[in-house]
Amino acid sequence: MRSLPYDNEFRARARRTQGWGLGLLTVAGLLWVWFAVFLVTPYEDGDGGGSPCPSLLTSEYVHDDDCVEARDWPGLVALLGGSIPFAVVGGALYTSGAVSHRMAEHLAEVTRLDSASG
Repeated sequence: MRSLPYDNEFRARARRTQGWGLGLLTVAGLLWVWFAVFLVTPYEDGDGGGSPCPSLLTSEYVHDDDCVEARDWPGLVALLGGSIPFAVVGGALYTSGAVSHRMAEHLAEVTRLDSASG
C-alpha cells in the first residue's frame, strides 16, 4: 500500500490541471461573450457629433461609412485574437488532466482485477 499516497497525489494533480484548463476556457468564453456584446450593441460614430450607429448584427444596419470607420475594428480583432491562447492552452490542460485522471482509474482497476484473479 505504499503506492496509495502517490496515486492520490497523482489524481489530485490531474484534477488541478483539469481545473486550470477549465479556468482558462472560462476566460476565453468570457472574451467571446465580450466580443459578441460589442457586435450586438449600438455605438456612436467618432466624429464628435455622437450620432448613433446601429449594431453590426441587426437587420437595420446600413453600410454608412462614418459608422463603419467609427467601429474599433483593431480592438475587436485583438479581443477575439487574445482569446485564442486561453482557449488553446485551456483545452490542452483540461484534456491532459482528464486523460491522466482516467488513466489512473484504469490502472487501479487493472491492478485490482489482477490481484483478485491471482
